[in-house]
Amino acid sequence: MDLATLIGLLGALGIIGLAILIGGSMMVFLNPASVLIVIGGTVMATLIKFPLGQFLGAFKTAGRAFMYKSENPQELIDKTLELASQARKEGLLALERTPVENEFLKEGVQLLVDGHEPEMVRKILSQEIDTSITRHEQGEDVFRALGDVAPAMGMIGTLIGLVQMLSNMDDPKAIGPAMAVALLTTLYGAIIANAIALPLADKLANRNAEERINRTLLLEGLTAIQQGLNPRVIEQLLRTYLPGQERAGQAPEKQAA
Repeated sequence: MDLATLIGLLGALGIIGLAILIGGSMMVFLNPASVLIVIGGTVMATLIKFPLGQFLGAFKTAGRAFMYKSENPQELIDKTLELASQARKEGLLALERTPVENEFLKEGVQLLVDGHEPEMVRKILSQEIDTSITRHEQGEDVFRALGDVAPAMGMIGTLIGLVQMLSNMDDPKAIGPAMAVALLTTLYGAIIANAIALPLADKLANRNAEERINRTLLLEGLTAIQQGLNPRVIEQLLRTYLPGQERAGQAPEKQAA
């Protein structure tokens, strides 16, 4: 589980709730009309933008923001080098005996063992990367749309509340509820957008970028293995995918070796 996502989400909502409690009663900030306008309106307006399947699938994709096992690029490089050394000594068919946990790497190894041409291997794996990232980006797009629509719905609710207030200026009892709708819808829209939807969209974008880098690393490694390159050359090639600090941190060890 990604604790950063969970702590951030609960922390943001908790701080907002605590600020409300410190200032007075929580019930003052609960308004059915505001909830209906913002939540109901946001969901319905977002449904217009996307197919129903994509909209519902986005909430499944959102699980990647909470339940996601981040893969260490250095560990992927180490595993690729292990496969490269084995293939260089015993041939590509020997890779079939080596256990591989990463599903993408396992698929690539199977393609090498089956004897596909390098162009075909690269085409299949590249298409797998693009398809997977595109599918995840669809979920990201839905949450980004929710973040865009929620403040707009809050503004619509504010305008509705102001119209109701101005049309009932002769009735002091009607001014308060109308003003509550006007202000609370803006608050609800801002919370949904800035504390939930947009942060989740950004986290999913981060996951997609990480997945693309790691899978591209593995694709380059598999291509190099199929070409029969020396493991040292493969290591130099794959280390370019590491963050600058990690590359710099291991450079002295390499020189010492």
